[in-house]
Amino acid sequence: MRTIKLGTSSLEVPVVAVGCMRINSLDKQQAERFVKTSLELGANFFDHADLYGAGKCEEIFADAIQMSPSVRDRMILQSKCGIRPDKGMFDFSKEHILASVDGILKRLRTDYLDVLLLHRPDALVEPEEVAEAFDQLERSGKVRHFGVSNLNPMQIQLLKKYVKQPIVANQLQLSITNATMISQGFNVNMENAAAVNRDGSVLDFCRLHDITIQPWSPFQYGFFEGVFLGNEKFPELNKKIDEVAANYGVSNTTIAIAWLLRHPANMQPVTGTMNLERLADCVKAAEIKLTREEWYGIFRAAGNILP
Repeated sequence: MRTIKLGTSSLEVPVVAVGCMRINSLDKQQAERFVKTSLELGANFFDHADLYGAGKCEEIFADAIQMSPSVRDRMILQSKCGIRPDKGMFDFSKEHILASVDGILKRLRTDYLDVLLLHRPDALVEPEEVAEAFDQLERSGKVRHFGVSNLNPMQIQLLKKYVKQPIVANQLQLSITNATMISQGFNVNMENAAAVNRDGSVLDFCRLHDITIQPWSPFQYGFFEGVFLGNEKFPELNKKIDEVAANYGVSNTTIAIAWLLRHPANMQPVTGTMNLERLADCVKAAEIKLTREEWYGIFRAAGNILP
C-alpha cells in the first residue's frame, strides 16, 4: 500500500490505518484471519486504545496473532490513553499515562509502542507532567512516537511548550458528512452557521506543523448515529458516490475513503470495520486519486453549500 511519513517522524506508515475498536466482536479464529488478511493487504498499522473493550481488544489482538518478536516486526502499533470511564473523567497525569502504557504493553504482549496518543483533552492537564511522562517513556524505549487525539490547536500548543517530542498525529472525527473542519474554511467572514470556527482551524494548524490527521469514523454521520453509505437520509450523496464509484469500478466504501485521501493534508483514515471485504475496499482507496470536480461534487452532494 502507498505510504506516508507520520508527521515529522521517519516512520513510514500506510495511508489507511486499521482500527481495532470492534475486534472483541470476533472469535479467536475470526480475529486471527482479520489481522492476517490486514497484513497481506499491506495494512500493517493497527490502532488501539486502552478504552476499547476495557482493554480486551488489545488482549484479543495479541492472542489472535500469537504475538512474538518476529510477528511484532511486521506491524506498526498505535494505542491511546487518557479516558477513564471507571472514574467518569479524563486523565493526562504522569502517573496515569505511565500506568496506562504499562497495561497496554502487557495486553499487546510487546516491549514498545510505535505511537502513543493522548485520547481526549483533559481540562486538568498539567503539561509539565505530560512532558515528564513522555520523556520517561522515550528513555525506557516503551514508546517511540507521540501524538494526540481530538485536541484543538491551542491545546496542542500548550503541550508543545513543555513536551520536547514532536506531536506526529492528531486523530480527529472526519467524514464526508462530518466535515466542519473543511467547510468552515469556505465560509470565512460569512454570516451563516458554516462560518463558525468550531475547532480553531485545526486542519490548517496540523498542515502548518506537519501533524498527520487521522480521521476516525470515516463512514459515520453525527456522533455514532450510523453510516451514511446506503442510508436513505442521504439520497443525493449516495447517488453521487455511487456514480463516481461506477466510473472507477470500485465500491462506495472505496470512494468514501478516497475522498479523504484526496485532500492534500496527507491524512491517514482509521477504519473501523471487521468485515474483510470492506477492509479490502478501504485499502483500494490508496490507489485512487479523485479529480477536483469529483471531490467537490461529493462535498456538495453531502449538503455543503459553496458561498
